[in-house]
Amino acid sequence: MSNLRILLFFFTVPWMFCGTARNDKLVPRTRGILKIIDHEELISETSTFMEQRKPKKKVVPTPDYESLDSTVDQPKAESPAADNKDNKELPTCLTCVCLTGSVYCEDVFPDMTTVPPLPKETTYLYARFNKITKITGKDFGDIVTLRRIDLSGNLISEIEDGAFSKLTQLEELSLAENKLVKLPMLPAKLMSLNVNHNQLKTKGVKANAFKKLSKLAYLYLGDNELEAVPTLPESLRVVHLHNNNITTITDETFCKGNNTHYIRYNMLEVRFDGNPLMLAQYPNSFICLRSLPIGHYK
Repeated sequence: MSNLRILLFFFTVPWMFCGTARNDKLVPRTRGILKIIDHEELISETSTFMEQRKPKKKVVPTPDYESLDSTVDQPKAESPAADNKDNKELPTCLTCVCLTGSVYCEDVFPDMTTVPPLPKETTYLYARFNKITKITGKDFGDIVTLRRIDLSGNLISEIEDGAFSKLTQLEELSLAENKLVKLPMLPAKLMSLNVNHNQLKTKGVKANAFKKLSKLAYLYLGDNELEAVPTLPESLRVVHLHNNNITTITDETFCKGNNTHYIRYNMLEVRFDGNPLMLAQYPNSFICLRSLPIGHYK
């Protein structure tokens, strides 16, 4: 019986150690001491070790909506005063063509009913064929560099008297094809004025409206409702008075009646056709001119 126990001992004990060896690994520890660890623990530590060797990805924190609303500056609502300031600085260049010193606002859409604020360096303004109805004293008040203004083909029926008074450099002004019934005060350096195709009457043109314009060379007053010829400056080269209601002229209209030697050298062209008068009845009215009036006469 004892022999049988000894035999079982020698067969069982080695088998138990072999089973443990299959599940355990000897892992060297520091200073040469061995440690017996379980196989599952080894797998866990190995995977942990491998994971630590992987490159770490940079994590960018993403704020939630609440934090985003609290941290991001919301655009401030601009006051109406600020909007008006921006509109007054350079609005013309948003709807028109702005070149160096020149602004082109011809036949603008949507309809342009007032003179828009202009850049301060504007020299030439072309705003033809729009729906502008009035010119105020503030429209050109600060634009002292203006030399030419063309507002032909609008609906202008009123111009405030001081609208052009500050334009000391203005040389050319065209207001043709509008609805003017009177002329405002004109700048002293004006050289050319075109108001053809309006509704001007003699009472709407002051007697000395052109007399003090010592540089005025070209004056176009055709297709209006004038009953008489206004006083004309000596500087005039061309004057058009056709298609009005002028019924009479005198020896002083173009010449000096008491001076038969006077010759008006500057005057090159006079147009008088389309008026209810017979030029043959006024032979001395054109004697000082270098040429007779042009046009078709009865």
